[in-house]
Amino acid sequence: IKTRLGIPAGKGACHTAQVGRYFIEGHVPAEDIRRLLAEQPDAKGLALPGMPPGSPGMEVPGSTPRPYTVELVRADGSTEVFATHGQ
Repeated sequence: IKTRLGIPAGKGACHTAQVGRYFIEGHVPAEDIRRLLAEQPDAKGLALPGMPPGSPGMEVPGSTPRPYTVELVRADGSTEVFATHGQ
């Protein structure tokens, strides 16, 4: 599925979804998905590699969330910062 959707090497995570024409890779916050769908950029989707502490579903009571960055994956496979969290 990751290959078919065009998720770049090194950007994979444990969960993959397809929302309309976009992929959502990893523990991407719902607010970022809503923004993606509202803005409709020329892109393949959003990626949050790994499982950063503090990202949705990765909250651990008593631990300190770490900052993380959600990346926009452009149609050519390049990436750029889409949103930062926990800063």
